[in-house]
Amino acid sequence: MFLTFASALALAQLSAPATLAEDRLRVCLDDSRRDPPSAITEAQLWLEGLSGAERSYPLQCLGFSYMALLRWDAAQDSFTQARDARLEDDAAGRARLGTMAGNAALAAEDYREASLLLTIAHDDAVAAGQTELAGTISAERARAFVGLGETALAAGALEDARMRAPQVAEVWLLSATLARRMDDLESAQSWIETASLLAPEDPGIGVEAGLIAAMGGFDDAARATWESVMDTAPGTPQAAAARNYLAQLNAMPALEE
Repeated sequence: MFLTFASALALAQLSAPATLAEDRLRVCLDDSRRDPPSAITEAQLWLEGLSGAERSYPLQCLGFSYMALLRWDAAQDSFTQARDARLEDDAAGRARLGTMAGNAALAAEDYREASLLLTIAHDDAVAAGQTELAGTISAERARAFVGLGETALAAGALEDARMRAPQVAEVWLLSATLARRMDDLESAQSWIETASLLAPEDPGIGVEAGLIAAMGGFDDAARATWESVMDTAPGTPQAAAARNYLAQLNAMPALEE
């Protein structure tokens, strides 16, 4: 789950505007979606003359704007600066901004930097008592570790994620996917079932469930699952993936009794 406007806005957790800076940030974030270059100019002008924690607001807008332009390195740098501008005792705010920076690094496939940023964000979330946030950050840390080829570290991060964020379906989906890749089909099946219970309409969970079934030799179940994804989520990348896997499975020679 790379950084998107939806996920980043959720992380930002902007409440009803309580200050002029928060109100201005909302306007700038809206502009970053409609006209990113203009939002960048606005945020840079806003930065002039600011110091301390107030710099965090225009820097956050810069991060969103660069993200809209797929300028991941610039987005990472802006979110990191926004995090560092926050007061030391604002651990929750630092955790959210650090997660944005880490996810931007993931999108840029800079897995080493992503792992470092997300580990710091995880520690900030724990310090702030934001248990579920810490769990979801651990899931993102697992993505970074997989990118680095550190499977054991990824498994450990996902164990932490399941403990801290047991109601987040994607935590269980990622856990099932990693378990399948590690040939632990028993765990993979258990975890994909939990993911499906939490988010029964998520087509990505259906694609993974089909893969796990196919690896376990349950070809009919895999076919039914992928066909369901194609029927319920037509035109999506998940439906395209399901169609591709189904074609591969159907092209395999049947085993003789």
